[in-house]
Amino acid sequence: MTYREILKKYWGYDDFRGIQSDIINSIGTGHDTLGLMPTGGGKSITFQVPALATEGTCIVITPLISLMNDQVDRLRKLNITAYAIHTGLSHAETVKILDNCIYGKIKFLYIAPERLDSPFFLTKLRHIKISFFTIDEAHCISQWGHDFRPAYLRIRNLRTSYPEKPILALTATATKDVINDIKKSLLLRDCNTYTMSFVRKNLSYVVRHTEDNMYEIKHILNNVSGSTIIYVSSRRKTREIAKELTEEGYPATYYHAGLDIAVKTKHQKDWQENKVRIIVATNAFGMGIDKPDVRLVIHYDSPTSIEAYFQEAGRAGRDGLLSYAVMLYTKATIRNLQKHFTVSYPEKEFIKQVYSRIAYFYEVGVGMGKGLSFVFPIDKFCHIYNYDPNIVESSLFILSNAGYFKYEYNDNCKSRIIFTVTRDDLYRLGQLHPKEEMLISSIIRIYSGVFTVFTYIEEDYLAHVMKTDRNTVVVLLKGLQRRQILKYIPPIDDPKIQFLTNRVDEKDIVLSPRVYDYRKQVMQNQVESMISYITSTNICRQSLLVRYFGEKNADPCGKCDVCIDHRKKGIGNQQKETSTIESKEQQQPQQSSKPRLSCREAILEFIGDSRVKVHDLKSNIPFSTEEISKTVSLMVASEELTIESIFIRKT
Repeated sequence: MTYREILKKYWGYDDFRGIQSDIINSIGTGHDTLGLMPTGGGKSITFQVPALATEGTCIVITPLISLMNDQVDRLRKLNITAYAIHTGLSHAETVKILDNCIYGKIKFLYIAPERLDSPFFLTKLRHIKISFFTIDEAHCISQWGHDFRPAYLRIRNLRTSYPEKPILALTATATKDVINDIKKSLLLRDCNTYTMSFVRKNLSYVVRHTEDNMYEIKHILNNVSGSTIIYVSSRRKTREIAKELTEEGYPATYYHAGLDIAVKTKHQKDWQENKVRIIVATNAFGMGIDKPDVRLVIHYDSPTSIEAYFQEAGRAGRDGLLSYAVMLYTKATIRNLQKHFTVSYPEKEFIKQVYSRIAYFYEVGVGMGKGLSFVFPIDKFCHIYNYDPNIVESSLFILSNAGYFKYEYNDNCKSRIIFTVTRDDLYRLGQLHPKEEMLISSIIRIYSGVFTVFTYIEEDYLAHVMKTDRNTVVVLLKGLQRRQILKYIPPIDDPKIQFLTNRVDEKDIVLSPRVYDYRKQVMQNQVESMISYITSTNICRQSLLVRYFGEKNADPCGKCDVCIDHRKKGIGNQQKETSTIESKEQQQPQQSSKPRLSCREAILEFIGDSRVKVHDLKSNIPFSTEEISKTVSLMVASEELTIESIFIRKT
């Protein structure tokens, strides 16, 4: 079948859109390919179609289990054989999947990049007939990207082991530097690069200053109907805000990486099926979510980069209808962004001190420790040394990137049980409470092998089956353990530390520029860009966003809060669009009127022959913010000035 025939057969579309066809033809003819497609651009089609037209198994490397499972489920509904290998599977299940790949029975195999650390997996991989490799969320391989994952760096070994197999790298957000780093890190050869426009014509970007985020959210929900995502910065907030909204008459659920898989699945399904209108989530939610009718994405807290914001905001309006991406900010927002940067990159001497004290904490001497692994009770460690846990975690991530530690949380860690009595003994037991009997029968019905080996269980799922709560299930399991009917090992929430090298003396620790100085500068630029986006009042929101990604010729959108405000004030030639979100203007105290020419001259004098940050004008030019904004807008329109991301210079 042709590519279009495959598209029609499985997805029902008559033709491809955007750059899909270009990417498909490129990877289909054996060329290394890089595709930049904003959220909702149809990335999955670009590797699924050519893979179905090519003999062999397509290996898809992707960062999240939820993303794997979501895509696998959708492919299976289309009667396409797809499987994912992840930490939730037993060894026997993993072997079965890999053997079926070897036999040619599986078309798509999804894995996490960490799987490439497994000698067993790599041995099996050599016997699989591979069509090509797909690297999803490819920006994770770039140390300049907003979501860098060291495990992605190991993917380059595939090019060495399989030099004849083409590689398709896909991402929704990447700057020019990140694009170049992706190509270099993946060892892409004669790579064809295709970029879809980052302009979302149906999306209205709004930044709203408020003193009360919850009041503002309710105000917006009353003015914009439809399915909603609210992004927050912490797991605690997801539950608290969802609870408050539900109690106020706005049905909401919540989502974060620490929830059991069964709970995640239920909450996500309730939202996708519109049983609840709102899902309050951390940034763990969203990748691969196929819900085109999201009308509203609200950021309760600001992300730390334009890349992250653009990707999350872009989950609104994937069906092409008018939708809104609203960023809320308070007086504390800018301060919190700046604090995040400070916390993320402690001083080098502090990082080295943390290394030494962790070694002392575990009694690891100089010249010893390589390969040793420990559960790390970070709260206890910080209490002993009077450290801020956030700063310690940042230090550990930097030391991990430098190759000294492997530091990680296991969000998918599950409880384990094994019965210490035989199946026949269970029937002879007396004095069991009805709830204990129900729990035992549920375990036996749901899980196999519980009488012979430790088996992973999910307390939340058992609670769902028994129509009770998780705490009741835990109490029952502990009771059965005390009576020596089974052994119950709860999940360990603490992170793990593994020494990757023998311990070195503190003075010999090397934090190279690539590990520390360069990345610190990248984060500083990202945070400043985010602050500039939030505080800017004179540049179209969409234009500012797409220029950040190198798209220079973006017209004002006419839909964002800045465009609407300018149109009301008669500034520029904005498109005549209206927003259903009630405008809430933030008025500045009026300063004495200044001649327009004087403001223009002051701006030109301050800029000189260099380029300066846009928000620096407001603190260095002796005019009101409103006057500066008007003047800059006119000067940009007349091509006296040019805006480049967060900077401004003379044209």
